[in-house]
Amino acid sequence: MNRAYYYDNIKKFLNQEQDIILAEMVSNNQFDLTDLQRNSWIEEIKILKEQLKYFDEGYVALEYTIPRIGKRIDAVFLYKGVVFLLEFKVGNSAHTNKDKEQVIDYALDLNSFHKESYNKLLVPILICTESKYGEFDEEILYKSSEERFNVQRGRILEVQLCNKENLAECIRKVAVNHPNEMNVSPLDWINSIYMPSPTIVEAAQALYHGHRVEDISRNDANATNLTKTTEAIAKIIDYSKNERKKSICFVTGVPGAGKTLAGLNIAVDRQRIDENEHAVFLSGNGPLVEVLQESLARDDVKRNGIRKNEAKRKAKEFIQNIHHFRDDALALSDPPIEKVAIFDEAQRAWDDTNLSNFMKRKKGKIDFNYSEPEFLIDVMNRHEDWSVIICLIGGGQEINTGEAGLPEWFNSLNKKFRNWEIYVSDRIVDYEYTSGKSLVEMFQDLHCTIERDLHLSVSLRSFRSEKVSDFVKAVLDVNREAARDLYLQFKDVYPICITRDLIKAKKWIRNKAKGSQRYGMIASSGAKRLRSHGIWVQNKIDAPNWFLNDKNDVRSSFFMEETATEFDIQGLELDWTLLCWDADLRFIGGEFKYFNFAGTKWQVVGQERRIQYLKNTYRVLMTRARQGFVIFVPCGDNNDTTRKTSYYNGIYNYFISLGLESLD
Repeated sequence: MNRAYYYDNIKKFLNQEQDIILAEMVSNNQFDLTDLQRNSWIEEIKILKEQLKYFDEGYVALEYTIPRIGKRIDAVFLYKGVVFLLEFKVGNSAHTNKDKEQVIDYALDLNSFHKESYNKLLVPILICTESKYGEFDEEILYKSSEERFNVQRGRILEVQLCNKENLAECIRKVAVNHPNEMNVSPLDWINSIYMPSPTIVEAAQALYHGHRVEDISRNDANATNLTKTTEAIAKIIDYSKNERKKSICFVTGVPGAGKTLAGLNIAVDRQRIDENEHAVFLSGNGPLVEVLQESLARDDVKRNGIRKNEAKRKAKEFIQNIHHFRDDALALSDPPIEKVAIFDEAQRAWDDTNLSNFMKRKKGKIDFNYSEPEFLIDVMNRHEDWSVIICLIGGGQEINTGEAGLPEWFNSLNKKFRNWEIYVSDRIVDYEYTSGKSLVEMFQDLHCTIERDLHLSVSLRSFRSEKVSDFVKAVLDVNREAARDLYLQFKDVYPICITRDLIKAKKWIRNKAKGSQRYGMIASSGAKRLRSHGIWVQNKIDAPNWFLNDKNDVRSSFFMEETATEFDIQGLELDWTLLCWDADLRFIGGEFKYFNFAGTKWQVVGQERRIQYLKNTYRVLMTRARQGFVIFVPCGDNNDTTRKTSYYNGIYNYFISLGLESLD
C-alpha cells in the first residue's frame, strides 16, 4: 500500500481539479475526517498550486505516512534532487519551537530509516500561512557546506520558515545554492523500504493502537529475526493450545535487540486473535511498567478523548507489574485468567532465599519457600488444559542482589514441572545467559526443543550501529584490540566522547540532540561520590515525568538535574545519554576493580556475584543511548580521600587508549 494519500508529477498536480485531488486523499484516508482536517487540506492544495506553478519539473506527495511514529508529513516536493518536507500550520502566524521540532523530526526520521532518503539533501520547511512575508532564514542558505549540514549524520538543512506567499522563493533559492544534487527517482522514493527502529515507548503506543511489529520495526537483512522470533512464538502458542500442552519459551538477545518489543507484540497479537487468552505482558521493572502505562494512557487520552482514569485502567490490563500478578495469585488457589504470560527481564526474578525473606517480612508468609521462577510457573501450571510462559532474557543484565538469572528457571522445571515443554535457542549456552553450562547440565531429561529464532542477535536500539553492544562487551572484558577496532567502525555514525568537565558534557549533548530527541544524565546507583558535582543518585526520579515530560518541565530528563540509575533506565532508552562515571568501577593495573561506598569510605567488592552485578550495571548504562553518548569522568580531589585523582585517572586514560575523542 502506498504511504502517500496522493502523489503525482508537478504538471498533473497543477492541471488536476482541486476536488479530484481532495477526493483521492479522502479515499486513501483510513481515519475519520473532521471538517478542520478537510478545510486544512483544501487550503494546502490551494497554496501548493499557487506556489508550485513556477516549477516545470518535480513530484508532489501529500500526507506521506511515517509508520514508526504514526504521523504524516503534510507534503513532500521532490525537485532538482532535493527532498523538500513541507509542514503546514494553516491560519498560524508564529513559528513555534514545537512546530519546528515536528518538521525536524520528520527529516531525522527519513534520514535514519528511509532508504531512498539516505544521503539525499532533506529540507524541512515550516509554513505558517499567516506569518510575515520574508521570514524564512536566507542566511542559512548561504552558509558554508560544513555549517549548513550540522543536523545529525547525513545532509539535513536547518528548518526553513515560510508563509503562504514565499514558499516558492525558498525552494528556488535552496535549489540554486545546491545545483549538483544527485537525482531522486520519484517512484523509488515513494515506494522506498522503510526501516524504523522505534523507542520502546513509541513501539508500545503503536502496537497498542493496532500496528503490527513488522510495521514499526526494521526489516532490513540485519534485523529480520525480530519478526521471525514473533512468528516462532506464535506457532508455539497455537501448538500448545491445540494439543493442550504447557510450554515455556526462553527468548534471549543482546541489549536493545527487541526482546521487550517482541513481548509487547505477542501480548497485543494474542488479544487480537483470541481475547479469551488474556495474554498479558508482565515485568518486575517498576520504572518500565510505570512509564509504559503512563505513555499509553496519555496517548489514549490524546487520540480518543477518554478520561485519564479509564485510559490508565485499560493500559494496566495490557501491561502489569509482575509483583501485583504474584500477589493476586497468592490470594487465590484458582488458575489466573491469563493463559499466555510474557515475563520481561526474566533473568531478574528472585531466588528462593531472597523471595522467601521478602514474603516473610512484607507479606507475613512464614511458610513461603519458593523462588520467583518456581512460583510463577506454579501459578500458570494451575490451568488444567494449556498455558504458555514466554521468558524474555537479557544476557549480562542481572544488576541486583537476589536476581537468580536464567539457571533458576531450569532448576525449577527440573524440580517440579517435568510435564512442561521447553523451547530455547542454541545460543542459550552462551556464558552471559547460563555461565557456560551445557544443555545436558541444564535440562537433564526434560523435553527441550531447540528453536534458533528465539535468539535476537542484532541491537535495534543503537540503530546507527549494531556493533555498539559488542564494543561495550569488549570494553568491560578489557579486550582493547577488539574495542578499538569496533569503535573505529561506528564512531562517525555513533559518537562516544569523554571529558573531565561536566559543563562541557552537558553542552555537547545539548548540541547533538535535534528536534524532540530525548537526552538525560545517568549514573550507577553506587556512584555516591558524584554528589560533590551535584549528581545525587540517591535522589529517586519520578520515572514517567523524567522519561515522558517535555523540555519545559524541570522534572524531565532534558534539564539534566536529576540522574537516572541502572534501576530506573534498564529496559528503557534515550537518544543521547550523559554517563557519569564514579570510583565504584576503576581501572587499575590493566583491569577493572570493583568498589562499594559504605558509610565514609570505599570498600573492595570481592564476592564474584556482586562483581558481576556491578559489571552488568555499567553494561546497562553504556547501552541506553540510541544515537551516542558522552562519558563524564571527574578529575578527583586529593584533599578528599574518597575522591582521589588516582581513582578516576585510570578510567579516563583507558577510554582515551581505545580512541574515544576527548572534549577537554
